[in-house]
Amino acid sequence: MAHIHLGEGSFPLWALVLWTLLGAGLISAVVYRVRKGGIKTHQIALAGIGAAASFAIFQLNIPVWGGIHMNLTGLVGILAGPLLGALIALVVNIFSAALGHGAVGLLGANTLVNASEAIVAYYAFKTLMGMDWDVFPASASAATLGLSAGAFLMGAIIVVSGVNGSALPRGDLTIAVAGLVGLNLGVAVIEGILTGFIVQFLASVRPDLVGLADRDTQEEPTGVTA
Repeated sequence: MAHIHLGEGSFPLWALVLWTLLGAGLISAVVYRVRKGGIKTHQIALAGIGAAASFAIFQLNIPVWGGIHMNLTGLVGILAGPLLGALIALVVNIFSAALGHGAVGLLGANTLVNASEAIVAYYAFKTLMGMDWDVFPASASAATLGLSAGAFLMGAIIVVSGVNGSALPRGDLTIAVAGLVGLNLGVAVIEGILTGFIVQFLASVRPDLVGLADRDTQEEPTGVTA
């Protein structure tokens, strides 16, 4: 979904340093939490599958307004959790940059963008399920919210940083980036619906994979009723 497709040297040095430090800080916090709390075995398997699927679809780029694509980070966040979701975002961006999809210097910025998608999607899904939403609308809405957050963050990073060599004043750059964000919001809805179908299917065959096993147990009728 949201991804900064600018080439090397597009951001001024101070911006590269800032986003790299923030990205490194986020990943450091995630690694600390993982080492301290551990992760479940099934999450590791889901993380591997999610990383492979995300990387594969990440490479299917539509050359519109700098490039748009899906990346399944909302789905990854819902299934693997916010911690592994952030790590998957880093891994996918590293391998993508190695293939020329995104600048190496923008790894910090792009990791922040994609990690935010996974994190927001996870917590939005948990919140909506806690409000007794059905699986499909909860997962579709959560993924859409996560991807939308990533799109806005992407736009903010570009506007705050500015683009080297661009003749556009900051106001015109903001308008141009707003159009890109709007386009990504449209794609977010499509990817959100796709995520909803996938999570709904998984919930019907393996509810434990989406953290719904306990909920199903609680909803089973108990005792004798007249």
